[in-house]
Amino acid sequence: MYSIHTFSQGKIDGFYRGQGNATFVIGYGHEDNKNYLIGEVESNLNRTVTYLNLFASYGVLDDLDLQISLPYIESNENKDFQDIGFFSKYRFLNREHSNAKLELSFAIGFSTPISDYAIGGLFDIGQQATVLDTRAILHYQWKSNWFATLQSGYSHKFEEVPSSIPLVFKTGLASSKWYFDVFYDYQYALGGIDYRGTPAPQNFRKLGVDYHKIGGTLYTTIYRNFGAYINYANIFEGRNTFQGPSYSIGIVYNLKKTNK
Repeated sequence: MYSIHTFSQGKIDGFYRGQGNATFVIGYGHEDNKNYLIGEVESNLNRTVTYLNLFASYGVLDDLDLQISLPYIESNENKDFQDIGFFSKYRFLNREHSNAKLELSFAIGFSTPISDYAIGGLFDIGQQATVLDTRAILHYQWKSNWFATLQSGYSHKFEEVPSSIPLVFKTGLASSKWYFDVFYDYQYALGGIDYRGTPAPQNFRKLGVDYHKIGGTLYTTIYRNFGAYINYANIFEGRNTFQGPSYSIGIVYNLKKTNK
């Protein structure tokens, strides 16, 4: 398991499980949101968030992965399952060089609310958005196991929620026992209104949310097919978003196909 899906970084990565292999993750996290950006202006509004995230990924082919994720989130008094997400990822180019390899992938995903959680306040756990996600992924890995991954695409959000453009850059080391990375995660909303702007009363589904996030992940194998990870992330700038750090830990189980 060379990469970890957590609630604090990009939804997909540049690694593949391999045909017949599967990965299961249970993650727990905490966000300490220090202040809220009203538009792009800091305020004294704050909150704490805890979450449990369930994730599974399966290698249908060596070049095709399917994955599913479901978070349970508690934000002050609001708590419920949020949005279930599905992603498929296909590697259509794999070029081997003497000391490295270059891979290109395309991913498409779909997420939708699984519960009727509340909308209309800053402590909501989401915007009740149904999203169609597309991503192009460029992954470069050296023989030394250092790697760099760049991904971007378009997130089409149905009904009133503004669509967005994501961008994620990640670099790190992926060995047989240890994995670590540092990442930059960015979202740019295409339009939308600002909190406490006009019109009033406001529809929170129409808020345009931008953010700049940095962080890192450390993973190690602890016993046979079991591993564990820790993750740190921090939103340090944006629009209509809470700023502050988040921390998460998780257990990973890798189910590997047995060759007969």
